[in-house]
Amino acid sequence: MQRQDTYDHAAIEPKWQERWADADVYRTSDDATDPSYVLAMFPYPSGDLHMGHVRNYTITDAYARYQRLQGEDVLHPMGWDSFGLPAENAAIEREIDPREWTMDCIDTMKAQMKSMGFGYDWNREITTCEPDYYRWNQWLFKRFYEEGLAERKGGEVNWCPSCETVLADEQVEGEAELCWRCGTPVESRTLDQWFLTITDYADELLDGIDELDEWPDSVRGMQRNWIGRQEGATVEFEVPEFGGIEVFTTRLDTIYGATFFALAPGHELTQELVADDPELATQVETLDPDADGDEKRGVFTSEHAINPATGEEIPVYVADFVLSDVGTGALMGVPGHDERDHEFATEYDIDIEQVVAPADGEIDIDEAAYTGDGVLVDSGEYDGMESAAARDQLVEDLDTAANHTQYRLRDWLISRQRYWGTPIPVVHCEECGPVMVPDEELPVELPEFVPTPTGNPLEEVDSFVETECPDCGGPAERETDTMDTFMDSSWYFLRFTSPDSAAVPFDTERANDWMPVDEYVGGIEHAIMHLLYSRFVTRAIGDMDLLDVREPFEHYLPQGMVQLDGTAMSSSKGNVVSPIEIMDEYGADTARLFMMSAARPSKDFDWTERGVRSSNEFIERLLGMVEAFAAGETAIADAGERPIDEYVAREIDATIDEASAGYENFRFNDALREARGLVSLLRRYREQATPDEHTFERGLHTAVRLFAPVTPHVTEECWTALGEDGFVAEADWPEAAHDADHEAERQLVENTREDVRHILDVANIEEPAAIEVVVAPEWKHRALDVAIASDEDVVGSVMADEELRERGEAAADYAKDLAERHQSLTEALAPAAEFAALERATWLFEREFDAAIRLERASDAPDDVARTATPGRPAIEIHEG
Repeated sequence: MQRQDTYDHAAIEPKWQERWADADVYRTSDDATDPSYVLAMFPYPSGDLHMGHVRNYTITDAYARYQRLQGEDVLHPMGWDSFGLPAENAAIEREIDPREWTMDCIDTMKAQMKSMGFGYDWNREITTCEPDYYRWNQWLFKRFYEEGLAERKGGEVNWCPSCETVLADEQVEGEAELCWRCGTPVESRTLDQWFLTITDYADELLDGIDELDEWPDSVRGMQRNWIGRQEGATVEFEVPEFGGIEVFTTRLDTIYGATFFALAPGHELTQELVADDPELATQVETLDPDADGDEKRGVFTSEHAINPATGEEIPVYVADFVLSDVGTGALMGVPGHDERDHEFATEYDIDIEQVVAPADGEIDIDEAAYTGDGVLVDSGEYDGMESAAARDQLVEDLDTAANHTQYRLRDWLISRQRYWGTPIPVVHCEECGPVMVPDEELPVELPEFVPTPTGNPLEEVDSFVETECPDCGGPAERETDTMDTFMDSSWYFLRFTSPDSAAVPFDTERANDWMPVDEYVGGIEHAIMHLLYSRFVTRAIGDMDLLDVREPFEHYLPQGMVQLDGTAMSSSKGNVVSPIEIMDEYGADTARLFMMSAARPSKDFDWTERGVRSSNEFIERLLGMVEAFAAGETAIADAGERPIDEYVAREIDATIDEASAGYENFRFNDALREARGLVSLLRRYREQATPDEHTFERGLHTAVRLFAPVTPHVTEECWTALGEDGFVAEADWPEAAHDADHEAERQLVENTREDVRHILDVANIEEPAAIEVVVAPEWKHRALDVAIASDEDVVGSVMADEELRERGEAAADYAKDLAERHQSLTEALAPAAEFAALERATWLFEREFDAAIRLERASDAPDDVARTATPGRPAIEIHEG
């Protein structure tokens, strides 16, 4: 990057960072009452900050600063999600301890955060790999166990052969089922593992989504789909010599069309069948439930099941599309009314029968499955019944049928076979079984790291593994699995309320007052795992009488990506721009201003060198304008009542209103556009006339405070230059002095300017001598009001008005025009207000068009000009020189 002439950010920014720290500007008192809780998802300490970090943390920092300027107490903390596999792998590669690697990364990232000017309460910093934090992971795990929400059980689990650890369902990505960390295809294994029974809260978590009004619909939809509640029924199909096998179905009305029965490769019956049939076992082994492909494959077992509705035998298959952990691991195949079953039946020449017909029209069941509800056919005594009624009746009539609700959600698997995580506080004793470590012995601390090429490093540390049973005192072994790191992040927002507490994980009274998090910002990739786990843990803690709050995050904002040439920045793609280099070259304020100006926080945006330079140049202009005024280099007057002064004063008010709305609604780009517009206006004001001292100074004070949330360093410099005591970070947000319809006034002025430009362009007038602007007569305003209030008969309503009727043909013609635009009519400024708004803006017209402006009321203007004026659209006559 080429060096730019700029303000001395290298001197300004560290100066103010040091002064903020010395004054504890961002500290939140424990005595604060219901502070505005603003939080960004805490980072994994991986080295340097990247652009995604910088954008995320600038968003919350800007909003937190805005809230402080509003007079709010603000809780804006930061910590480190510091356990996890990447640190362990990085340490192994470098032959160092994971803790050493992690703490070095934290030191680096913390210094970079401070250099960005982020206003965190560092007194509340938490680090999840520290024993004083993960002790409370262990304490909470014990409470979960006591409440029946933690259990050790066997079963099929997701295994990453590269990471050599178990993964929760949520950590297996895509149809190809890849590890969320390394992208390796995931395998199935059978292991004894620790689970948290999040399924106990499935209904509450699902129903609670409806109350998350300030979450994006897309995220709420993702959580609904993941929980996946389905209302249906269970029913048993008898397999002779093996008993009844239960299936779940949402379409019991189609049972008469069940022409095959399918088992998952891992189903108990499958295991029984293959145990006595080596050839079948070999065939089943070729089925891959994790295969990435559309082809449905199966193996006929030579067994048959009895359809409980028809009494007929149907073939039993083992199929790769049937999963052990979905439903019961078995299903009735109804090819006529399920697309997947239809595909399978077509492949294996299985009968396809229609048992539901649409209410109108015919279908070819051999060509495609009919999956909708309808009327039952070829279904015995149920013929002619509608699907819904038939489902209810079949539940009553079939002996083994029962209504049932099924979920896609599975219990949260928290066991990980790795070193760098919270040790699970359990001791395994041959006499007593699994025993919880007593509270007074917590935390169970990690031993010194022993790197191993494969397997779980903790299993190799005899001094850690070998211990005594807390119950009987006999020899025992510690649990060597560590917790999923999502356990660390499932409640960290509570710890921020009382991070130094040594007696409890968090102070209940304070958490009840300070929670939920008001504004939470972080990547949408956490929409299922982290956000769902946090909602679950918050509820579970509440049911332990430790918390009154049920939802942890009131407003969730997933930030967009920072791109380069339309592609997300990625080190693997070689298109990364270092925020550290940007800060060194241009300063933190420049990076912050460009990021917040480029797009709304939820949108992706392209990083451009031109955009960075433009932001840097603007900061220099702002500082230069303030310093010139402060040094007495700006000519000023004691005026204040001229139209130009009034225009600028009202624009200051309009800018305050619009920028406030932008900050309040996380539309920082809109707020900054308004603030930049104000600075531009003040520059033109200064060039057009000798500005009124009070108005100009108020404009500068306003602009500085409007930029303070985003460019905190340079605005502190400006605040001091303006002679203010204290920090702008602790100042009051500016207030609008006039109660006016700023939007309508602005629109009127802009419409008029556009109309003048259009006429000049069409008439090819390059040097106008004078521009005549005529506002609409009062009767047209009256007609507009009548038209807006009328129903469909606009002309009749207008002409029914006695005063308007006196206008004769002119009123009738205008009424017809209003009728044509009836649906799009909007209120206009009152006649006097419209004239005053244009009068105040006359200087803008003169400046832009370099012509004399004559503003007239319709009564004072020639009829041929005045008759074209309408409310909000003055008539315009341009005179050439």
